[in-house]
Amino acid sequence: MNESPQPEAVGVILAVDPDRFAEVVDALRRAGLTVTGEQPMLGTLSGTVAGDRIPALQAVDGVESVDLERIVQLPPPDSPIQ
Repeated sequence: MNESPQPEAVGVILAVDPDRFAEVVDALRRAGLTVTGEQPMLGTLSGTVAGDRIPALQAVDGVESVDLERIVQLPPPDSPIQ
């Protein structure tokens, strides 16, 4: 039996309608998002989702934007370039 590999989870940052925050977050969870942080007053949240599920998140009513999380690595303090 060959099982297809699961899509890799990616970090995402979402902006949603703050007036419907709880409703939109529930819909995003049903669409496959694992919520890792919520900022209801700002209408933003973060989470992880299988990469192939991003279009499903974008299609949720009340979602204004979905951005991939980016990691920035700063050089050590004693590095010659600051």
